[in-house]
Amino acid sequence: MSSLYQKIINIENSGVIAAVCTIISTKGSAPRKTGAKMLVYKNGSIDGSIGGGALEKKVIEQALEVLKNNEAKIVIHNLVSELAMCCGGTVELFIEPIMNRKKLYIFGAGHCGKALAKFAPDLDFDVTLIDERYDAFEGAELPECTLIKNHHATAIETLSFDENTFVVILTHNHAYDREILALTSTKRNGYIGMIGSERKVAIAKKNMLASNILNEQEVNEIDMPIGLEMEAITPQEIAISILAKLIDVRNKK
Repeated sequence: MSSLYQKIINIENSGVIAAVCTIISTKGSAPRKTGAKMLVYKNGSIDGSIGGGALEKKVIEQALEVLKNNEAKIVIHNLVSELAMCCGGTVELFIEPIMNRKKLYIFGAGHCGKALAKFAPDLDFDVTLIDERYDAFEGAELPECTLIKNHHATAIETLSFDENTFVVILTHNHAYDREILALTSTKRNGYIGMIGSERKVAIAKKNMLASNILNEQEVNEIDMPIGLEMEAITPQEIAISILAKLIDVRNKK
């Protein structure tokens, strides 16, 4: 049987929505002591226990509220006066949503793509780098990344997309970039960004609207040109500007 800690890791690496409830202090008589944990899933099911009974029922309700608002909080419950439990003590708990690890799909293993793939795992992104070019991955030292040497259309068919998926488009070919944008923008995602000049972005937006792939609001939500506005010049600097934007989007979510 998996430990509660392993289940938390599994939740972080999946799209499962859950909160962890931890007893951080007790006074008097309480069914469980400091450190006891319980996982509460979006559907109200649980793993672990903080003592059962009315306390557990109330904390499940509060955990679901935490998931709804995506904000951690501390709660205090008096077991006698509030919950009519016989224990007679007070329990203080910390309830926090578990942050899902974001999948980052980088299309294009050029200088910027490889630099981003090198930096992103240290900031808790699960990175996949995609490029069809035979020599694209030569010399790349990216032990924490999944490397896919295949055409982007084929790769997209095999990849999974959900609200935890971040897409970065950095290929060597403008036509490829537009194709990837069209193919990924209709899939579930948490973020899509594409590198490019003002003219390239204008053409991409025009094509998306003319093809009725997305409406104007949806097109404007795509991060084009990608990254934070800064005087980034080298591939590493550009990668950092992109990563900073990804962090900003992730943390705001």
